[in-house]
Amino acid sequence: MSGSPRVLFVTHNAPRYVGDAAGSFVLRLAHALQQQGAQVDILAPGAAGLAPHEQLEGVSITRVRYADDQDMTLAYEGNMAELVRASWRGKRSLVQLMLAMRRTTARTLDAARRAGMPYDIVHAHWWFPAALSLWHLRARTAVGTPLVITMHGSDVRLAERTAPAHPLMRAVLGEAAIRTAVSSWLADTAQRIAPAAPVLVSPMPVDMRLFREKPVPPPPREGVLFVGRLNAQKGIADLLDAMARPALAGVPLHVVGDGPDRAALEARARAAGLEHRITWHRVLSQSELVPLYRAARVVAMPSRAEGLGLVAVEAQLCGTPVVAYADGGLPDVVHPDRGGTLVTVGDIDALARAIALTLENAERAEQLGAIAREDMLARFSPEAAAQRYLRHYQDARGHDTHREHDS
Repeated sequence: MSGSPRVLFVTHNAPRYVGDAAGSFVLRLAHALQQQGAQVDILAPGAAGLAPHEQLEGVSITRVRYADDQDMTLAYEGNMAELVRASWRGKRSLVQLMLAMRRTTARTLDAARRAGMPYDIVHAHWWFPAALSLWHLRARTAVGTPLVITMHGSDVRLAERTAPAHPLMRAVLGEAAIRTAVSSWLADTAQRIAPAAPVLVSPMPVDMRLFREKPVPPPPREGVLFVGRLNAQKGIADLLDAMARPALAGVPLHVVGDGPDRAALEARARAAGLEHRITWHRVLSQSELVPLYRAARVVAMPSRAEGLGLVAVEAQLCGTPVVAYADGGLPDVVHPDRGGTLVTVGDIDALARAIALTLENAERAEQLGAIAREDMLARFSPEAAAQRYLRHYQDARGHDTHREHDS
């Protein structure tokens, strides 16, 4: 492989427009790779109103049509698993999507090879559904392009709680030259399920443009901020219970996000007498979130099985301390010696105490937050992520060359 590889991303999630949060890190990595000299194209699902071919941030995206416009509703809203579980229509749409992604990937690889510009790497984001849709594709198309699979969280959680998926995951990961996960917890979980398939930890990049410059003067800070989907996995119900503890009496809370539990959570807040202290926001873009991060005294992340915790990264890039559950990928990014606090999952009293202590020790939290900010800048910059993945691609090509010689 040359120093300027051609890479094909295959994913069920990629931004629909500039500023879209859906799969934003996938586009960010593609753009960063191109800044390092690679050429990256993306295959992603179609949806009503999306052009079949477009350029975003200088990256070519092909939207794969898998149904009529009114039925292309499976991707981009963060509720694919719920839709598939809920009805046969959702299950049919998933099968249609995977078959369409498979056909389009095969045609794209074959067309590039015939044109004398073959892809050096296929990079599947999420083992399910993207990598599963490519299962055995190499052998059946005779293209022989090395496969890299990155696991982001939802795919590993699905396999962890679904024992019949384990053999399938092992088979799919076994076809990859390189496997990565965005946190240590995800890598360890994947390794338990597929012990013969080593997994490297390689997080996705964060858009640093909004975080590099600190505002002067810094804004006044107040209260607690929660950012995330309003569902059980994100733990917002635990946070509401913690906010009702005496230690946090009178403390304001901003909640940013939407999801299936919103109505129930609003009712829970009213029942606890919290409604006058909570400000509910819609889903916000990253540029809209940054002022809220900077205005908060603490960001609370009582998530379970979080793939990595990009909200924690973004908060710390704003110098804001994070209180989180010691679960999933959060220990990778929340460190007690850098202003963060980890508490036992489900311990509401400990969660309330940790938030209260952070609020009380604002000056120390500010000092440690500055250290955390520098750590996040170094670890999650697009440049650092691109360099890591270029090394992975080089290793994948070498791995496949050895496999060809051994076969």
